Amino acid sequence: MTAGLAAPSAEFRIPAVNIVADERTVKGSYMGSCVPQRDIPRFIGMYRAGLLPVNRLLTGVLTLDQINEGFDLLDRGDAIRQVIRFD
Repeated sequence: MTAGLAAPSAEFRIPAVNIVADERTVKGSYMGSCVPQRDIPRFIGMYRAGLLPVNRLLTGVLTLDQINEGFDLLDRGDAIRQVIRFD
């Protein structure tokens, strides 16, 4: 399993026999294949019920003037998800 969007020129190879012999599946998805009108209310409900602990994915909260620092943190791998506050 991988996550993230590779460079447009990136390719991967897998021997065809492995897909059949190991009963593997290759599937792609863009933005999690989300349907916002359907999924966002569902996700909010799950969060409110304590079933979707998104707070554990939050690395930090930044102000708009810290946005460049936030990109640097992402680039170094020191942050996963950050929220920008527009106060």
